[in-house]
Amino acid sequence: MKSVADSIETSKTRSLLKGKRVLITGTTGFLGKVLLEKIIRVVPDVAGVNLIIRGNKKYPDAMDRFKAEILTSSIFDHLRSTKPELLKNFCEQKIQCIGGEITEPAFGLSKTKYTELAHSTDVFVNSAASVNFQEELDTALLINTLCLNNVADFAIAAGDIPVIQISTCYVNGFNEGVIKEGICGPTGKRIPCDENGYYDTEHVVSALQNKIGKTKAAVKDSKQLVEALIELGLKEASRYGWGDTYTFTKWLGEQLILKRLKGKRLTILRPSVVESTLESPIPGWIEGVKVSDAILLAYARQKVSFFPARKAGIVDIIPVDLVANGVILSIAEAFETPDDARIYQCCSGSQNPLKVERYVNVICEEVRVNWAKYPNLAKKQPEKKFVLVNKKVFIGVMKGLKLAHSVSDIVRFKSLNTKSKAAKVVDSTLRLSSIYSLYTSPEYVFNSDKLMALSDRMGEKDKELFPVDAQKIDWEYYFQKIHVAGLNRYGMEDRTDAVVTKESVKVEAPSLEEAARA
Repeated sequence: MKSVADSIETSKTRSLLKGKRVLITGTTGFLGKVLLEKIIRVVPDVAGVNLIIRGNKKYPDAMDRFKAEILTSSIFDHLRSTKPELLKNFCEQKIQCIGGEITEPAFGLSKTKYTELAHSTDVFVNSAASVNFQEELDTALLINTLCLNNVADFAIAAGDIPVIQISTCYVNGFNEGVIKEGICGPTGKRIPCDENGYYDTEHVVSALQNKIGKTKAAVKDSKQLVEALIELGLKEASRYGWGDTYTFTKWLGEQLILKRLKGKRLTILRPSVVESTLESPIPGWIEGVKVSDAILLAYARQKVSFFPARKAGIVDIIPVDLVANGVILSIAEAFETPDDARIYQCCSGSQNPLKVERYVNVICEEVRVNWAKYPNLAKKQPEKKFVLVNKKVFIGVMKGLKLAHSVSDIVRFKSLNTKSKAAKVVDSTLRLSSIYSLYTSPEYVFNSDKLMALSDRMGEKDKELFPVDAQKIDWEYYFQKIHVAGLNRYGMEDRTDAVVTKESVKVEAPSLEEAARA
């Protein structure tokens, strides 16, 4: 049996990336760290990796932030223990940290630095995004949509280099059925489409910016303005056919960069719900609390024991190491067969479908039965089993409660800004259940046939080194033996009293039971 080292030497992907210079944004994020670690460990023959890192108050210098917030991550522990010299030498000789801001023209760099960076980059991987489902609309639009003009400008300035744009499967919005690896359209307000299949989003963006301007002019209080812009984002997303501001602005971003880089080398990679590593570099590594984990953590803390869901729906979860592998395969393909835009979906729905009911039963029962193994998740054994309830019935009950509390507040002479606690709980519950129900009550199945075909084209050795096929996942084993343990160990790091949040949801998840009792 050949060793992995032998396999590496015959890898087409590794050969194609040898001597190439990769520019990556978003390495302070979850996927970005896993991608960087995989490149260092398995594709060390790249010529270099340039990282655009925005300085912050604590670490204004990009390299200082890299050392403090990226290199110290436990995702690099495997390399530190098995190949310390490789990690040390790669970081010293091949990693360049550039202090820049992707939302600014030329990334906020001087003309000289921008030109130098363009001349020292062969491929651009853009993983930067605001993944807050309830982001203020102006911020989400800037980070997820408009900054892609800067990405396109750079790719052209660098000599029409390939761009790998990380998007999300959920740009499909409220579309139903089998979602293939192509352009998705709106299900709400009509948007004109041209002969190439691209939507006229310029007018949409202009209309959104106009509404943002009017909101800022009308609301002077800073806290109220934030709430107004959040509400505006959710309202506009829903109006066009999306469940939240994040997925709406990511769809707008796809349309923008598809048109800007028409005829050039562009790959859009859409992951579904990205969760802990399946195998590489260690099973179960995760950072923070993700989409599906928010409800699990709320259940473990006995804040929630029921939630609206469609039991027969397919919940789509994909381990982050498979996503990183998809990115690397996409980079290799861009060098092997330059072509027009490609769209891939890194997901499990079509390859290894997981029903919502099965997922909830497996993961919640693991926490309920073996709660003592997960002290960072559960302080004591959950008393009740987790129950899935009909979405329409749940929403109907919540809206009834909202009306009842509104009447009660009027009787007690409370204004809209001084709602009772019970009314606020119901409002928050309705908002979050509306957002989460896109994932817990799915009417869609994501397809990944094109990504599987890419994996086949790259050959058997690359299937071994860069697996992307979700068929290899044993869901019971993954959740019971890998994911929950990883979430307890890694996801809760430095979270002494973690708020029940989604990676992208800033507000604490409300107690649904408290809302029901209100």
